[in-house]
Amino acid sequence: MKVFKKKGILILLAAILFCSGAFYGFNRDEKNFEISKNLNIYHTLFRELNMFYVDEIDAGDLIKKSMDAMLASLDPYTTYIPESEMEDFKLMTTGEYAGIGSLISKHGDDIIVAEPYKDLPADKAGLKAGDVFVEINGIKIDKKETNDVSNLLKGQANMPLTIKIRRPGVDKLIEKEVVRAEIQLKSVPYHGMLKDSIGYINLNQFTNKAAGEVRNALRELEEQHAKSVILDLRGNPGGLLDQAVDIVNLFVAKGESIVSTKGKVSQWDKDYKAEKVPVDTQIPIAVLVSRGSASASEIVSGAIQDLDRGIVVGQRTFGKGLVQTTRNLSYNSKLKVTTAKYYIPSGRCIQALDYSHRNKDGSVGNVPDSLITEFKTKNGRIVRDGGGILPDVKVDLDLYSSLSVGLIREFKIFDYATLYANKHSEIADATLFELSDEDYEDFKQFLKAEKFEYESESTEILEALKKAAKEEKYFNIAKEEFDQITAKLTPNLDRDLKMFEEEIKTLLAHEIVKRYQYQIGGILYALRDDKVLKEAMNTLKDQKKYKEILKK
Repeated sequence: MKVFKKKGILILLAAILFCSGAFYGFNRDEKNFEISKNLNIYHTLFRELNMFYVDEIDAGDLIKKSMDAMLASLDPYTTYIPESEMEDFKLMTTGEYAGIGSLISKHGDDIIVAEPYKDLPADKAGLKAGDVFVEINGIKIDKKETNDVSNLLKGQANMPLTIKIRRPGVDKLIEKEVVRAEIQLKSVPYHGMLKDSIGYINLNQFTNKAAGEVRNALRELEEQHAKSVILDLRGNPGGLLDQAVDIVNLFVAKGESIVSTKGKVSQWDKDYKAEKVPVDTQIPIAVLVSRGSASASEIVSGAIQDLDRGIVVGQRTFGKGLVQTTRNLSYNSKLKVTTAKYYIPSGRCIQALDYSHRNKDGSVGNVPDSLITEFKTKNGRIVRDGGGILPDVKVDLDLYSSLSVGLIREFKIFDYATLYANKHSEIADATLFELSDEDYEDFKQFLKAEKFEYESESTEILEALKKAAKEEKYFNIAKEEFDQITAKLTPNLDRDLKMFEEEIKTLLAHEIVKRYQYQIGGILYALRDDKVLKEAMNTLKDQKKYKEILKK
Protein backbone atom coordinates (compact mmCIF):
# COMPACT_ATOMS: atom_id res chain seq x y z
CA MET A 1 0.00 0.00 0.00
CA LYS A 2 2.83 2.37 0.96
CA VAL A 3 4.67 1.48 -2.25
CA PHE A 4 1.53 2.24 -4.23
CA LYS A 5 1.20 5.61 -2.48
CA LYS A 6 4.85 6.48 -3.14
CA LYS A 7 4.45 5.59 -6.82
CA GLY A 8 1.30 7.71 -6.97
CA ILE A 9 3.10 10.66 -5.47
CA LEU A 10 6.00 10.27 -7.92
CA ILE A 11 3.61 10.06 -10.86
CA LEU A 12 1.78 13.18 -9.61
CA LEU A 13 5.06 15.12 -9.20
CA ALA A 14 6.19 14.04 -12.65
CA ALA A 15 2.87 15.18 -14.09
CA ILE A 16 3.18 18.56 -12.35
CA LEU A 17 6.74 19.03 -13.59
CA PHE A 18 5.72 18.00 -17.10
CA CYS A 19 2.77 20.39 -17.08
CA SER A 20 4.96 23.19 -15.67
CA GLY A 21 7.58 22.57 -18.35
CA ALA A 22 4.92 22.40 -21.03
CA PHE A 23 3.29 25.59 -19.69
CA TYR A 24 6.68 27.35 -19.54
CA GLY A 25 7.48 26.17 -23.05
CA PHE A 26 4.06 27.32 -24.23
CA ASN A 27 4.54 30.72 -22.66
CA ARG A 28 8.00 31.05 -24.18
CA ASP A 29 6.75 30.01 -27.64
CA GLU A 30 3.81 32.41 -27.32
CA LYS A 31 6.17 35.25 -26.38
CA ASN A 32 8.52 34.47 -29.27
CA PHE A 33 5.56 34.36 -31.66
CA GLU A 34 4.35 37.74 -30.38
CA ILE A 35 7.80 39.26 -30.96
CA SER A 36 8.07 37.71 -34.44
CA LYS A 37 4.55 38.83 -35.37
CA ASN A 38 5.10 42.45 -34.32
CA LEU A 39 8.50 42.69 -36.00
CA ASN A 40 6.86 41.46 -39.19
CA ILE A 41 4.10 44.06 -38.82
CA TYR A 42 6.75 46.77 -38.28
CA HIS A 43 8.64 45.62 -41.39
CA THR A 44 5.55 45.63 -43.60
CA LEU A 45 4.41 48.99 -42.19
CA PHE A 46 7.76 50.60 -42.96
CA ARG A 47 7.87 49.05 -46.43
CA GLU A 48 4.45 50.49 -47.32
CA LEU A 49 5.36 53.85 -45.78
CA ASN A 50 8.58 54.02 -47.77
CA MET A 51 6.82 53.12 -51.02
CA PHE A 52 3.70 55.24 -50.82
CA TYR A 53 4.24 58.22 -48.49
CA VAL A 54 3.69 61.44 -50.46
CA ASP A 55 7.15 62.94 -49.66
CA GLU A 56 10.62 61.43 -49.55
CA ILE A 57 11.49 60.05 -46.12
CA ASP A 58 14.86 59.64 -44.42
CA ALA A 59 14.68 55.95 -43.57
CA GLY A 60 17.59 55.95 -41.11
CA ASP A 61 16.34 59.00 -39.25
CA LEU A 62 12.78 57.67 -39.05
CA ILE A 63 13.84 54.27 -37.73
CA LYS A 64 16.16 55.84 -35.15
CA LYS A 65 13.31 58.03 -33.91
CA SER A 66 11.09 54.98 -33.56
CA MET A 67 13.81 53.13 -31.61
CA ASP A 68 14.42 56.14 -29.37
CA ALA A 69 10.71 56.45 -28.62
CA MET A 70 10.48 52.72 -27.85
CA LEU A 71 13.41 52.83 -25.43
CA ALA A 72 12.22 56.08 -23.81
CA SER A 73 9.01 54.28 -22.81
CA LEU A 74 11.12 51.96 -20.59
CA ASP A 75 13.35 54.35 -18.61
CA PRO A 76 15.40 57.47 -19.37
CA TYR A 77 18.73 55.62 -19.41
CA THR A 78 18.17 52.77 -21.89
CA THR A 79 19.36 54.25 -25.19
CA TYR A 80 20.50 53.31 -28.68
CA ILE A 81 23.97 54.52 -29.67
CA PRO A 82 24.56 54.58 -33.45
CA GLU A 83 28.05 54.34 -34.92
CA SER A 84 28.03 58.10 -35.58
CA GLU A 85 27.82 58.78 -31.81
CA MET A 86 30.51 56.35 -30.68
CA GLU A 87 33.04 59.16 -30.19
CA ASP A 88 30.67 60.85 -27.72
CA PHE A 89 30.16 57.52 -25.94
CA LYS A 90 33.94 57.05 -25.71
CA LEU A 91 34.26 60.57 -24.26
CA MET A 92 31.69 59.80 -21.53
CA THR A 93 33.37 56.58 -20.42
CA THR A 94 37.05 57.44 -20.86
CA GLY A 95 37.28 61.23 -21.09
CA GLU A 96 39.29 60.67 -24.29
CA TYR A 97 38.67 61.88 -27.83
CA ALA A 98 40.56 63.36 -30.77
CA GLY A 99 39.63 66.97 -31.36
CA ILE A 100 40.56 70.58 -30.58
CA GLY A 101 39.89 70.61 -26.81
CA SER A 102 37.01 73.03 -26.48
CA LEU A 103 33.39 73.15 -25.38
CA ILE A 104 31.07 74.50 -28.07
CA SER A 105 27.52 75.79 -27.72
CA LYS A 106 24.53 77.05 -29.68
CA HIS A 107 24.09 80.83 -29.32
CA GLY A 108 21.04 81.98 -31.25
CA ASP A 109 21.69 80.86 -34.84
CA ASP A 110 25.46 80.63 -34.26
CA ILE A 111 27.75 77.90 -32.95
CA ILE A 112 30.36 79.40 -30.66
CA VAL A 113 33.42 78.44 -28.65
CA ALA A 114 31.95 78.20 -25.14
CA GLU A 115 35.18 77.36 -23.30
CA PRO A 116 38.63 76.37 -24.62
CA TYR A 117 40.62 74.09 -22.31
CA LYS A 118 43.99 75.44 -21.22
CA ASP A 119 47.03 74.39 -23.29
CA LEU A 120 44.99 72.22 -25.68
CA PRO A 121 44.87 72.82 -29.48
CA ALA A 122 42.05 75.40 -29.51
CA ASP A 123 43.77 77.43 -26.79
CA LYS A 124 47.21 77.13 -28.38
CA ALA A 125 45.81 78.32 -31.72
CA GLY A 126 44.30 81.38 -30.06
CA LEU A 127 40.60 80.52 -30.14
CA LYS A 128 38.66 82.31 -27.38
CA ALA A 129 35.33 81.88 -25.67
CA GLY A 130 32.70 83.75 -27.69
CA ASP A 131 34.33 83.15 -31.09
CA VAL A 132 31.70 82.26 -33.71
CA PHE A 133 32.45 79.44 -36.14
CA VAL A 134 32.04 80.58 -39.78
CA GLU A 135 33.90 77.85 -41.72
CA ILE A 136 35.72 74.60 -40.91
CA ASN A 137 37.91 73.28 -43.71
CA GLY A 138 35.85 75.25 -46.23
CA ILE A 139 32.51 73.96 -44.96
CA LYS A 140 30.19 76.83 -44.04
CA ILE A 141 28.70 76.55 -40.55
CA ASP A 142 25.62 78.67 -41.21
CA LYS A 143 22.43 76.98 -39.86
CA LYS A 144 24.28 73.88 -38.68
CA GLU A 145 23.54 72.25 -35.32
CA THR A 146 25.99 71.73 -32.47
CA ASN A 147 26.40 68.01 -33.23
CA ASP A 148 27.26 68.76 -36.88
CA VAL A 149 30.02 71.18 -35.86
CA SER A 150 31.28 68.81 -33.16
CA ASN A 151 31.64 66.05 -35.75
CA LEU A 152 33.63 68.38 -38.02
CA LEU A 153 36.00 69.28 -35.18
CA LYS A 154 36.56 65.67 -34.07
CA GLY A 155 38.46 63.11 -36.10
CA GLN A 156 41.92 61.76 -36.71
CA ALA A 157 44.59 63.17 -34.42
CA ASN A 158 47.46 65.29 -35.82
CA MET A 159 45.30 66.47 -38.73
CA PRO A 160 45.17 70.26 -39.27
CA LEU A 161 41.88 72.13 -39.46
CA THR A 162 41.48 75.54 -41.09
CA ILE A 163 38.89 77.40 -39.03
CA LYS A 164 37.39 80.78 -39.84
CA ILE A 165 35.79 82.63 -36.94
CA ARG A 166 33.98 85.87 -36.27
CA ARG A 167 35.15 87.52 -33.06
CA PRO A 168 32.87 90.02 -31.29
CA GLY A 169 34.40 93.51 -31.44
CA VAL A 170 36.59 92.61 -34.45
CA ASP A 171 35.44 93.69 -37.94
CA LYS A 172 37.26 91.14 -40.11
CA LEU A 173 37.01 87.34 -40.09
CA ILE A 174 39.92 85.60 -38.39
CA GLU A 175 41.47 82.42 -39.79
CA LYS A 176 43.18 79.89 -37.50
CA GLU A 177 44.94 76.59 -38.16
CA VAL A 178 44.20 74.11 -35.36
CA VAL A 179 45.83 70.68 -35.26
CA ARG A 180 43.67 67.96 -33.74
CA ALA A 181 45.17 66.04 -30.82
CA GLU A 182 44.29 63.13 -28.56
CA ILE A 183 42.44 64.81 -25.70
CA GLN A 184 42.26 63.37 -22.17
CA LEU A 185 39.88 65.33 -19.97
CA LYS A 186 40.63 65.17 -16.27
CA SER A 187 38.11 63.69 -13.85
CA VAL A 188 39.74 65.75 -11.07
CA PRO A 189 40.19 69.21 -12.62
CA TYR A 190 41.35 70.71 -9.31
CA HIS A 191 42.56 69.69 -5.87
CA GLY A 192 44.29 71.75 -3.22
CA MET A 193 44.52 72.83 0.41
CA LEU A 194 41.90 75.05 2.03
CA LYS A 195 42.18 76.74 5.43
CA ASP A 196 42.61 74.84 8.69
CA SER A 197 44.49 71.89 7.12
CA ILE A 198 41.45 70.82 5.06
CA GLY A 199 42.14 69.22 1.70
CA TYR A 200 39.74 69.66 -1.24
CA ILE A 201 39.17 67.37 -4.26
CA ASN A 202 36.83 68.32 -7.10
CA LEU A 203 35.63 65.20 -8.98
CA ASN A 204 33.41 66.04 -11.97
CA GLN A 205 33.05 62.69 -13.77
CA PHE A 206 33.62 58.96 -13.29
CA THR A 207 35.74 58.00 -16.29
CA ASN A 208 38.06 54.99 -16.32
CA LYS A 209 40.84 57.07 -14.71
CA ALA A 210 38.74 58.74 -11.98
CA ALA A 211 39.83 56.54 -9.06
CA GLY A 212 43.50 56.90 -9.96
CA GLU A 213 43.21 60.68 -10.10
CA VAL A 214 41.41 60.83 -6.74
CA ARG A 215 44.04 58.52 -5.21
CA ASN A 216 46.89 60.74 -6.44
CA ALA A 217 45.12 63.89 -5.24
CA LEU A 218 44.49 62.36 -1.80
CA ARG A 219 48.12 61.33 -1.40
CA GLU A 220 49.33 64.80 -2.41
CA LEU A 221 47.00 66.44 0.10
CA GLU A 222 48.18 64.13 2.88
CA GLU A 223 51.79 65.00 1.98
CA GLN A 224 50.72 68.63 2.54
CA HIS A 225 49.49 67.60 6.02
CA ALA A 226 45.74 67.59 5.35
CA LYS A 227 43.92 66.60 8.54
CA SER A 228 40.53 66.18 6.82
CA VAL A 229 39.26 65.98 3.24
CA ILE A 230 36.32 67.38 1.27
CA LEU A 231 35.27 65.39 -1.83
CA ASP A 232 33.12 67.60 -4.07
CA LEU A 233 30.62 65.60 -6.19
CA ARG A 234 28.19 68.45 -6.85
CA GLY A 235 26.81 68.33 -10.37
CA ASN A 236 28.68 65.08 -11.09
CA PRO A 237 26.31 62.98 -13.27
CA GLY A 238 28.13 59.69 -12.60
CA GLY A 239 29.80 57.21 -14.92
CA LEU A 240 31.57 53.91 -14.39
CA LEU A 241 30.43 51.83 -11.41
CA ASP A 242 33.82 50.17 -10.85
CA GLN A 243 35.42 53.61 -10.45
CA ALA A 244 32.87 54.51 -7.75
CA VAL A 245 33.75 51.28 -5.93
CA ASP A 246 37.49 52.00 -6.18
CA ILE A 247 37.04 55.55 -4.89
CA VAL A 248 35.14 54.36 -1.81
CA ASN A 249 37.87 51.71 -1.42
CA LEU A 250 40.40 54.53 -0.90
CA PHE A 251 38.72 55.29 2.43
CA VAL A 252 37.45 51.91 3.73
CA ALA A 253 39.11 48.68 4.81
CA LYS A 254 39.72 45.83 2.40
CA GLY A 255 36.78 43.41 2.32
CA GLU A 256 34.12 46.03 3.11
CA SER A 257 30.91 45.69 1.02
CA ILE A 258 30.37 48.86 -1.02
CA VAL A 259 27.49 48.18 -3.41
CA SER A 260 25.51 45.26 -4.82
CA THR A 261 23.48 44.94 -8.02
CA LYS A 262 20.39 42.85 -8.70
CA GLY A 263 18.78 42.27 -12.08
CA LYS A 264 16.33 40.03 -13.92
CA VAL A 265 19.24 37.95 -15.25
CA SER A 266 21.33 36.34 -12.50
CA GLN A 267 24.61 37.32 -14.17
CA TRP A 268 23.97 40.93 -13.09
CA ASP A 269 23.63 39.96 -9.41
CA LYS A 270 26.98 41.03 -8.01
CA ASP A 271 28.45 42.15 -4.70
CA TYR A 272 31.22 44.73 -5.04
CA LYS A 273 33.67 44.78 -2.13
CA ALA A 274 36.78 46.79 -1.38
CA GLU A 275 39.52 44.62 -2.90
CA LYS A 276 42.49 46.96 -2.65
CA VAL A 277 44.58 48.38 0.14
CA PRO A 278 43.01 51.74 1.15
CA VAL A 279 44.90 55.02 1.30
CA ASP A 280 43.41 56.26 4.60
CA THR A 281 40.61 54.72 6.69
CA GLN A 282 40.74 57.33 9.48
CA ILE A 283 40.89 60.82 7.95
CA PRO A 284 37.57 62.71 8.44
CA ILE A 285 35.62 63.12 5.19
CA ALA A 286 32.85 65.43 3.99
CA VAL A 287 31.22 64.59 0.63
CA LEU A 288 29.49 67.54 -1.07
CA VAL A 289 26.39 66.70 -3.15
CA SER A 290 23.66 68.53 -5.03
CA ARG A 291 20.56 67.76 -7.05
CA GLY A 292 22.83 67.12 -10.02
CA SER A 293 24.87 64.43 -8.23
CA ALA A 294 23.72 61.15 -9.77
CA SER A 295 24.46 57.46 -10.23
CA ALA A 296 28.12 56.76 -9.37
CA SER A 297 28.15 59.97 -7.30
CA GLU A 298 25.32 58.51 -5.24
CA ILE A 299 27.15 55.21 -4.81
CA VAL A 300 30.16 57.05 -3.37
CA SER A 301 28.21 59.44 -1.13
CA GLY A 302 25.71 56.73 -0.12
CA ALA A 303 28.38 54.16 0.73
CA ILE A 304 30.38 56.71 2.74
CA GLN A 305 27.16 57.56 4.62
CA ASP A 306 25.99 53.95 5.13
CA LEU A 307 29.39 52.84 6.41
CA ASP A 308 29.55 55.90 8.70
CA ARG A 309 32.90 56.67 7.12
CA GLY A 310 32.13 60.38 6.67
CA ILE A 311 29.36 62.95 6.40
CA VAL A 312 27.35 64.07 3.37
CA VAL A 313 26.70 67.82 3.00
CA GLY A 314 24.44 69.72 0.58
CA GLN A 315 21.08 68.89 -1.02
CA ARG A 316 19.28 65.65 -1.79
CA THR A 317 20.87 63.93 -4.78
CA PHE A 318 19.28 63.07 -8.13
CA GLY A 319 18.02 59.55 -7.34
CA LYS A 320 19.39 57.23 -10.04
CA GLY A 321 19.82 53.69 -8.74
CA LEU A 322 19.82 51.89 -12.09
CA VAL A 323 22.81 50.15 -13.65
CA GLN A 324 23.39 50.26 -17.41
CA THR A 325 25.36 47.77 -19.49
CA THR A 326 26.38 48.25 -23.12
CA ARG A 327 25.58 45.49 -25.59
CA ASN A 328 27.12 45.32 -29.06
CA LEU A 329 24.72 45.59 -32.01
CA SER A 330 25.33 45.23 -35.74
CA TYR A 331 27.07 47.92 -37.82
CA ASN A 332 29.26 49.08 -34.89
CA SER A 333 26.31 50.40 -32.89
CA LYS A 334 25.47 49.70 -29.25
CA LEU A 335 22.54 49.39 -26.88
CA LYS A 336 22.96 50.95 -23.44
CA VAL A 337 20.41 48.96 -21.46
CA THR A 338 19.33 49.05 -17.83
CA THR A 339 20.15 45.59 -16.48
CA ALA A 340 19.98 45.99 -12.70
CA LYS A 341 19.34 48.18 -9.69
CA TYR A 342 22.09 48.89 -7.21
CA TYR A 343 21.90 48.72 -3.45
CA ILE A 344 24.31 50.50 -1.11
CA PRO A 345 25.61 48.92 2.15
CA SER A 346 22.51 49.59 4.29
CA GLY A 347 20.46 47.66 1.74
CA ARG A 348 18.61 50.65 0.33
CA CYS A 349 18.17 51.51 -3.34
CA ILE A 350 18.27 55.24 -4.00
CA GLN A 351 16.38 55.02 -7.32
CA ALA A 352 13.55 57.58 -7.43
CA LEU A 353 10.35 55.57 -7.17
CA ASP A 354 8.85 57.36 -10.17
CA TYR A 355 11.61 58.65 -12.45
CA SER A 356 9.14 59.80 -15.10
CA HIS A 357 7.81 62.60 -12.86
CA ARG A 358 10.56 64.84 -11.54
CA ASN A 359 11.09 68.50 -10.69
CA LYS A 360 11.94 70.94 -13.49
CA ASP A 361 15.66 70.51 -12.78
CA GLY A 362 15.35 66.71 -13.03
CA SER A 363 15.66 66.12 -9.29
CA VAL A 364 13.39 63.92 -7.19
CA GLY A 365 9.96 65.30 -6.33
CA ASN A 366 8.12 64.69 -3.08
CA VAL A 367 7.88 61.02 -2.16
CA PRO A 368 4.94 59.92 0.04
CA ASP A 369 5.99 58.63 3.46
CA SER A 370 4.07 55.41 2.79
CA LEU A 371 6.50 54.58 -0.01
CA ILE A 372 9.66 55.23 2.03
CA THR A 373 11.46 52.45 3.92
CA GLU A 374 13.90 52.99 6.77
CA PHE A 375 17.32 51.33 6.84
CA LYS A 376 20.25 51.56 9.24
CA THR A 377 23.86 52.54 8.74
CA LYS A 378 26.78 50.58 10.20
CA ASN A 379 26.46 52.56 13.46
CA GLY A 380 22.66 52.19 13.53
CA ARG A 381 21.72 55.62 12.19
CA ILE A 382 18.39 55.81 10.34
CA VAL A 383 18.62 56.38 6.56
CA ARG A 384 15.85 56.12 3.96
CA ASP A 385 15.26 55.00 0.39
CA GLY A 386 12.75 56.47 -2.05
CA GLY A 387 14.93 58.71 -4.16
CA GLY A 388 18.41 60.10 -3.74
CA ILE A 389 20.79 60.46 -0.81
CA LEU A 390 19.57 62.78 1.93
CA PRO A 391 22.58 64.69 3.32
CA ASP A 392 23.60 64.49 6.97
CA VAL A 393 24.02 68.27 6.91
CA LYS A 394 21.43 69.93 4.68
CA VAL A 395 22.29 73.30 3.11
CA ASP A 396 19.59 75.03 1.08
CA LEU A 397 20.84 77.09 -1.84
CA ASP A 398 19.68 80.61 -2.62
CA LEU A 399 17.66 80.73 -5.84
CA TYR A 400 18.65 83.14 -8.60
CA SER A 401 16.37 86.07 -9.39
CA SER A 402 14.33 86.06 -12.61
CA LEU A 403 16.66 88.77 -13.91
CA SER A 404 19.76 86.62 -13.38
CA VAL A 405 18.08 83.59 -14.96
CA GLY A 406 17.16 85.72 -17.97
CA LEU A 407 20.70 87.11 -18.28
CA ILE A 408 22.16 83.59 -18.24
CA ARG A 409 19.56 82.14 -20.59
CA GLU A 410 19.98 84.93 -23.14
CA PHE A 411 23.82 84.74 -22.98
CA LYS A 412 24.11 88.34 -21.76
CA ILE A 413 26.52 87.41 -18.94
CA PHE A 414 28.54 85.38 -21.45
CA ASP A 415 28.54 88.10 -24.14
CA TYR A 416 29.64 90.84 -21.77
CA ALA A 417 32.48 88.64 -20.49
CA THR A 418 33.57 88.20 -24.13
CA LEU A 419 33.67 91.96 -24.71
CA TYR A 420 35.43 92.52 -21.37
CA ALA A 421 38.14 89.97 -22.20
CA ASN A 422 38.73 91.57 -25.60
CA LYS A 423 39.31 94.95 -23.91
CA HIS A 424 41.44 93.92 -20.91
CA SER A 425 44.75 92.10 -21.28
CA GLU A 426 44.80 90.71 -17.72
CA ILE A 427 42.92 90.60 -14.41
CA ALA A 428 43.71 89.81 -10.78
CA ASP A 429 43.95 86.23 -9.52
CA ALA A 430 40.66 84.31 -9.21
CA THR A 431 40.86 84.46 -5.42
CA LEU A 432 41.07 88.28 -5.49
CA PHE A 433 39.24 89.50 -8.63
CA GLU A 434 36.23 91.79 -8.12
CA LEU A 435 34.04 93.47 -10.71
CA SER A 436 34.31 97.24 -10.22
CA ASP A 437 31.36 99.62 -9.95
CA GLU A 438 32.50 101.23 -13.22
CA ASP A 439 32.40 97.84 -14.95
CA TYR A 440 28.92 97.19 -13.61
CA GLU A 441 27.73 100.55 -14.97
CA ASP A 442 29.26 99.56 -18.30
CA PHE A 443 27.31 96.29 -18.14
CA LYS A 444 24.07 98.23 -17.58
CA GLN A 445 24.72 100.30 -20.70
CA PHE A 446 25.52 97.12 -22.61
CA LEU A 447 22.10 95.66 -21.66
CA LYS A 448 20.28 98.82 -22.73
CA ALA A 449 22.08 98.83 -26.07
CA GLU A 450 21.09 95.17 -26.48
CA LYS A 451 17.45 96.08 -25.65
CA PHE A 452 17.38 93.21 -23.16
CA GLU A 453 14.01 92.10 -21.85
CA TYR A 454 13.09 89.36 -19.41
CA GLU A 455 10.07 87.75 -17.83
CA SER A 456 9.17 87.06 -14.23
CA GLU A 457 7.50 83.88 -13.02
CA SER A 458 5.73 86.00 -10.40
CA THR A 459 3.97 88.07 -13.09
CA GLU A 460 2.95 84.91 -14.96
CA ILE A 461 1.38 83.52 -11.80
CA LEU A 462 -0.25 86.89 -11.10
CA GLU A 463 -1.77 86.99 -14.60
CA ALA A 464 -3.20 83.51 -14.08
CA LEU A 465 -4.69 84.66 -10.75
CA LYS A 466 -6.21 87.76 -12.37
CA LYS A 467 -7.75 85.60 -15.09
CA ALA A 468 -9.28 83.27 -12.47
CA ALA A 469 -10.55 86.26 -10.47
CA LYS A 470 -12.24 87.69 -13.57
CA GLU A 471 -13.85 84.36 -14.38
CA GLU A 472 -15.17 84.09 -10.82
CA LYS A 473 -16.20 87.80 -10.83
CA TYR A 474 -13.95 88.73 -7.90
CA PHE A 475 -11.58 90.93 -9.91
CA ASN A 476 -13.41 94.24 -9.50
CA ILE A 477 -13.43 94.10 -5.70
CA ALA A 478 -9.64 93.50 -5.68
CA LYS A 479 -8.66 95.60 -8.71
CA GLU A 480 -6.74 98.18 -6.67
CA GLU A 481 -4.71 95.49 -4.89
CA PHE A 482 -4.03 93.74 -8.19
CA ASP A 483 -2.78 97.01 -9.72
CA GLN A 484 -0.44 97.60 -6.77
CA ILE A 485 1.00 94.08 -6.89
CA THR A 486 1.35 94.28 -10.69
CA ALA A 487 3.34 97.50 -10.40
CA LYS A 488 5.72 95.90 -7.88
CA LEU A 489 6.17 92.57 -9.65
CA THR A 490 6.39 93.71 -13.28
CA PRO A 491 10.05 93.45 -14.42
CA ASN A 492 11.86 96.78 -14.18
CA LEU A 493 15.41 96.57 -15.48
CA ASP A 494 16.83 99.65 -13.70
CA ARG A 495 15.25 98.71 -10.37
CA ASP A 496 16.20 95.01 -10.58
CA LEU A 497 19.78 95.69 -11.68
CA LYS A 498 20.18 97.68 -8.48
CA MET A 499 18.24 95.22 -6.29
CA PHE A 500 20.25 92.18 -7.47
CA GLU A 501 23.57 93.94 -8.04
CA GLU A 502 25.71 91.67 -5.85
CA GLU A 503 24.25 88.51 -7.35
CA ILE A 504 24.81 89.71 -10.93
CA LYS A 505 28.30 91.01 -10.17
CA THR A 506 29.22 87.54 -8.89
CA LEU A 507 27.90 85.87 -12.05
CA LEU A 508 29.79 88.34 -14.25
CA ALA A 509 33.03 87.99 -12.31
CA HIS A 510 32.86 84.18 -12.43
CA GLU A 511 32.42 84.18 -16.22
CA ILE A 512 35.17 86.78 -16.70
CA VAL A 513 37.65 84.85 -14.53
CA LYS A 514 37.20 81.76 -16.71
CA ARG A 515 38.27 83.77 -19.78
CA TYR A 516 41.70 84.34 -18.25
CA GLN A 517 42.25 81.47 -15.82
CA TYR A 518 40.16 78.75 -17.48
CA GLN A 519 38.36 75.95 -15.65
CA ILE A 520 40.54 76.05 -12.54
CA GLY A 521 40.03 79.80 -12.19
CA GLY A 522 36.27 79.29 -12.37
CA ILE A 523 36.41 76.64 -9.63
CA LEU A 524 38.57 78.79 -7.36
CA TYR A 525 36.31 81.82 -7.79
CA ALA A 526 33.19 79.76 -7.06
CA LEU A 527 34.72 78.40 -3.85
CA ARG A 528 35.26 81.90 -2.44
CA ASP A 529 31.68 82.35 -1.25
CA ASP A 530 30.37 78.78 -1.22
CA LYS A 531 27.71 78.13 1.46
CA VAL A 532 27.95 74.33 1.19
CA LEU A 533 31.75 74.34 1.33
CA LYS A 534 31.75 76.64 4.37
CA GLU A 535 29.28 74.40 6.21
CA ALA A 536 31.40 71.34 5.45
CA MET A 537 34.57 73.10 6.63
CA ASN A 538 32.90 74.26 9.84
CA THR A 539 31.69 70.73 10.59
CA LEU A 540 35.10 69.18 9.90
CA LYS A 541 36.77 71.75 12.17
CA ASP A 542 34.30 70.93 14.94
CA GLN A 543 35.29 67.29 15.44
CA LYS A 544 32.86 66.92 18.34
CA LYS A 545 29.96 67.83 16.05
CA TYR A 546 31.37 65.63 13.27
CA LYS A 547 31.53 62.57 15.54
CA GLU A 548 28.06 63.27 16.97
CA ILE A 549 26.57 63.14 13.47
CA LEU A 550 28.09 59.71 12.88
CA LYS A 551 26.85 58.25 16.16
CA LYS A 552 23.66 56.20 16.44
